[in-house]
Amino acid sequence: MNRNVSLSDIRTARARIAGKIERTPTVLSEVLSERLGVPVHLKLEHRQTTGSFKLRGASNAVASLSAEEKARGVIAASTGNHGRALAHAAKLEGMRAMICMSRLVPQNKLDEIRRLGAEVRIVGNSQDDAQREVERMVAQEGLVMLPPFDHPAIIAGQGTLGLEMIEQVPDAGLALVQLSGGGLASGVAAAVKGVSPGTKIIGVSMARGAAMKASLDAGRPVLVKELPTLADSLGGGIGLDNRLTFAMCRDLLDDVVLLSEDEIAAGIRHAYAQEREIVEGAGAVGIAALISGKVKPSGAVIALLSGRNIDMDAHRKIVCGDAIAERAA
Repeated sequence: MNRNVSLSDIRTARARIAGKIERTPTVLSEVLSERLGVPVHLKLEHRQTTGSFKLRGASNAVASLSAEEKARGVIAASTGNHGRALAHAAKLEGMRAMICMSRLVPQNKLDEIRRLGAEVRIVGNSQDDAQREVERMVAQEGLVMLPPFDHPAIIAGQGTLGLEMIEQVPDAGLALVQLSGGGLASGVAAAVKGVSPGTKIIGVSMARGAAMKASLDAGRPVLVKELPTLADSLGGGIGLDNRLTFAMCRDLLDDVVLLSEDEIAAGIRHAYAQEREIVEGAGAVGIAALISGKVKPSGAVIALLSGRNIDMDAHRKIVCGDAIAERAA
């Protein structure tokens, strides 16, 4: 298999999903720009139809299926946002969808996936446990597996976000992108560097269970225990048999930054109090990397706000300055 998703693949994906997704806005943050002394732009992808960037990859993957594959239905493991996006994309096509998730996935995300008509299976305490159930159901019922990140059509779909980012901020010297399994980071990096090779890409994740960072440090995919975190949608492994995203992240990312739970909470609070945006923990990590001082840009920077699908009781506790939500204690 081709080890990379190309700029051409990403441009093809953009044409394929036109009309199925929103072209989300990018705005200049006056507060962050003044604080850091450089232009700080925020890509508001949390305003995407299903509340996260995942709709791009899911829509491209579903649209790429043959008629026979669509008739069989689709299945995926998810930490929530991919499942919601795949359920939405499948519903538009009148297809069957099954989403397998661990017990760590927040209830609000489960409820929304069920509302969209997908079948839900809760299995184990990790993304790896959920993936084993996916593989069992593929063998048993013939469903088509569309994984959350390590799939060329998923990566190309997420890469359309990178095209928008660099078109909206063509002078960006740095882009901050969420890093989990690597579908988003590798797709965005391929798009941005394909158009603007000098733009640096930093992957941002949580310190608790950052599987891609551990794998990059080891030089190969490794297992990492999945832990509760405010950035729950960044959880899960990258797969020991990873085919695409590990190599692409290794080759395309300029750095990786990890954040504490307190730093992620501060990012959520800043987004709400200063930018008037409600984002989930993963969605706030770009802002958090900037306000924590762990990333110090020297020129124009664009930070991605990737999702808004946060439990609102947890959000209230965080923005009111209460103790970090129980699920990440």
